[in-house]
Amino acid sequence: MIARVLPDVAALERVFDYLIPEPLRDQVRVGTIVRIDLHGRRVGGWVVEVTDAPATDRPLKPLAKVTGWGPAPELVELSSWAAWRWAGRRSAFLRAASPQVAVRSLPSATGSARALSTRSGSISAGDSRRISTQNGGTGVTVVRVPPAADVVPHVLDGLGDADGLVLASSVGAAARLARRLRDTGRRVALMPRDWAMAAGGGCTVVGARAAAWAPVPALGAVVVVDEHDEAYQEERAPTWNARDVALERARRADAPAVLLSPCPSLEALEAGELVTLRRADEREGWPVLEIVDRRRDDPTRGLYSERLVQLLRSERRVVCVLNRKGRARLLACAACGELARCEHCGAVVAQLEATLVCRRCEQERPAVCAACGSTRLKVLRPGVTRVQEDLDRLAGRPVVVGTEAALHREEAADAVAFLDFDQELLAPRYRAGEEAMALLARAARLVGGRDRDGRLLVQTRVPRHEVLDAVVHADPGRLAVVESARRAALRLPPEAAVAIVSGEAAERFVFAVEGVELLGPTDGRWMLRAPDHATLCHALAAVPRPPGRLRVEVDPLRA
Repeated sequence: MIARVLPDVAALERVFDYLIPEPLRDQVRVGTIVRIDLHGRRVGGWVVEVTDAPATDRPLKPLAKVTGWGPAPELVELSSWAAWRWAGRRSAFLRAASPQVAVRSLPSATGSARALSTRSGSISAGDSRRISTQNGGTGVTVVRVPPAADVVPHVLDGLGDADGLVLASSVGAAARLARRLRDTGRRVALMPRDWAMAAGGGCTVVGARAAAWAPVPALGAVVVVDEHDEAYQEERAPTWNARDVALERARRADAPAVLLSPCPSLEALEAGELVTLRRADEREGWPVLEIVDRRRDDPTRGLYSERLVQLLRSERRVVCVLNRKGRARLLACAACGELARCEHCGAVVAQLEATLVCRRCEQERPAVCAACGSTRLKVLRPGVTRVQEDLDRLAGRPVVVGTEAALHREEAADAVAFLDFDQELLAPRYRAGEEAMALLARAARLVGGRDRDGRLLVQTRVPRHEVLDAVVHADPGRLAVVESARRAALRLPPEAAVAIVSGEAAERFVFAVEGVELLGPTDGRWMLRAPDHATLCHALAAVPRPPGRLRVEVDPLRA
């Protein structure tokens, strides 16, 4: 017997044939992790095929060693699809699907993941806010769950009695969800620690992004919690998204998939059928949003509105968010206070001498305020360290100030104040609206819904922005309608499929790609755009990679 092995070697995508020694035959199967001798050195790799017909006439070397269990055959097959879908190498996905330590044996499955009886404290089936997602069939269901609502009943509905895969947006969230599911009587494998248990079957598999590649021998259902969260996307190339991997697994297994989110992404809404709570229940699950309109304020006055100071002095626990990640310069009219925005796509603009340039769509116009015609524009540049000192002094006590990471560190708050939300609303990224909505949803989870008297405060010079309108009305669908129309007009995902190509070999590569639209370069980056992913991915796969550094980002997170 012959094993075809893909070496775990960077930049090597070729498969090599090796003889399977007689003592190892009962240990080698598709997905097994092995050691091989390759060009004078011993390296690891995965068996991607077992056959009795060699692909070469040259003498074959035997496998040096069997390390242990690796990805299941269906995941080995899925890695080929993922390498095509995100223009990457199979080894990146097989590595994600492999255990962190050698697994030489698997525990036997103990039956269904669903226990016959539940422990005390399990979720009540009579909860009026629970939405049944079990329709007896397959397909994708998108459930819009407000931030303050408990997602566990919806996870249980999505899983039913089947062995399932549940994804959470962070390692901490996955651990908390695993504990909650165990309390309902389910047998749960938490990834990556319980890889062997998951591979043995008979359990619900729970984990963060990498768990999209976890072994589930009899996949009966897939549930993705907070599918909108950008943490599901790998920032390194290949830029795969765990939600999309999980959906493909469900499709291949003919299993139902449930996507849970307080503000579903356009990609999710395109993938499945939307289900919502009753309007009264959804409104109850969002806190009150208070908007501080700063258009009349002098741009040089800083970040401290009178209402912000009142909030700091009246509430016991306030988290102030000043997000400087990926910060762009903001320009405001010195006469009327309106922000300088692109008239074509609405994003923030930068000033180059006497011209305003949009960083999203590259439109240019004179450095004149579109609202009043003034030519006097001022740059808004708050400082985080000074903000912390000033707010402590104004409140008379320590105040929590930080970037959006503070929303993940804190467990609860009476209020969350966004000091300069226009950086999020008007960012040049095409997903800026969805990302801003996600920030507000995360903050809403921190303060709770209306029954907890939770409150969000946003300081802005764009008080009628569609993101704020959606939160005020506790109706994320309002944003989805506007975003969908804007993306369609600009031909951006999900209305089109795009890839960003950069690196020293980028120019040679992009000019060899046929059948797609080429845009750029901008800051050394090229954009390839096609009507759909099939067209884009086939075009990328047809071009050999030239020598030199090359980075291909399909569905880029920061475009």
